[in-house]
Amino acid sequence: MGKISVIERALNEGNGVVRLAPAWVPRSFCRPGRRLRLHPDDYFSLGLARGGIDERWFASTTPADNGPGTPEDEGLSYIVTADGKEKALLTEAVAHFKGAFIGEALYGKYGRWPMFSKFFDNMGPLPHHIHHDDAHAGLVGESGKPEMYFFPAQYNNYGAEFPFTFFGVNPGVTKDQVREALMNFAKGDNHLLELSRAYKLRMDTGWDVPPGVLHAPASLCTYEPQFASDVYAMYQSVLYFDHAVPESLLWKNCPADRIGDFDYLMEVIDWDVNVDPNFYSNRLMLPIPDGEAQGEGCLSEWICYKCASAGAKRLTIQPGKTVTFRDQVAYGLLCVEGFGKIGEAELSSPAMIRFGQLTNDEYFVTEEAAKAGVTFTNLSETQPLVILMHFSDHPSSPAVK
Repeated sequence: MGKISVIERALNEGNGVVRLAPAWVPRSFCRPGRRLRLHPDDYFSLGLARGGIDERWFASTTPADNGPGTPEDEGLSYIVTADGKEKALLTEAVAHFKGAFIGEALYGKYGRWPMFSKFFDNMGPLPHHIHHDDAHAGLVGESGKPEMYFFPAQYNNYGAEFPFTFFGVNPGVTKDQVREALMNFAKGDNHLLELSRAYKLRMDTGWDVPPGVLHAPASLCTYEPQFASDVYAMYQSVLYFDHAVPESLLWKNCPADRIGDFDYLMEVIDWDVNVDPNFYSNRLMLPIPDGEAQGEGCLSEWICYKCASAGAKRLTIQPGKTVTFRDQVAYGLLCVEGFGKIGEAELSSPAMIRFGQLTNDEYFVTEEAAKAGVTFTNLSETQPLVILMHFSDHPSSPAVK
């Protein structure tokens, strides 16, 4: 069956709602936190040279930038038919159906599906690193990368080694101090983290992380809606437990003619945001009701809402309830708790997944289906059905008000 025929079949089966297969991503510089619900034997299914699997990407048309040896489809989401026998890339669906799939306004603005979300699940903290804005990412032919974090309780049964995130640099720190730390990267511990501060993280809350902000994410399983880009550079040289960071990652996504130029690394930093004395109040996100009543026994909340180009909601449906949820935009979704139905298809949060196995926890909803309304049914008598929804350019987002 041709790929377009596969997509058409999947769309017809789900009335505009298509099932997605899990997209697993390894990182050679990370250690799996083992909260992705993969079978314990499967975290190194891609081989030791590729590293352990510590990410799962959702509604993704963005290939993972993992260097030489990376498969072309790593990080990309596949649409699968109801019987699981046929598949096609979500990228192919967007390229063929365009605005009829993701919405005319969104396709007209970006010419693609412009975001994805993921679970980042690392045993320890990540290095203090940075994502480039459009101007700097554009120098290497990429897009800038705003992102947001949310820490779902359902995927955080323990905090691993360091459940605290460093953001920015302390007010009063000078640019010369940061530049000196970067220049000392290859000499050992460059002590960059000593210029920053850590925040204790709370389950079911989130943070806004604009491009140009230094951040060293915690060892929690983190849900991360973000713009469709994989640009970054690691500015910290040695982590806790003496985990060294390759110097090549300091210069990742740096133009070839600027490699070795520490002034360029400083230019990437949005200094005012990094030293903001009100960083906590300006960047923390607590869940807030979205103000659109969807029916008895249903609660829809904004959970990631300080960035216009990527956002997320949490939908909670009480035991035994059925609700038709209507929204204004196309979205990807992940069921993180409970079991039931999405339309006539199974919707359930798996307890364990084998590498390569299909699940019934992830779907993509076209704009037309979202506006018409998607019916969710909680078949449990005791457990809520909890769904995370990720999207771009939501016209009702608090970020655009």
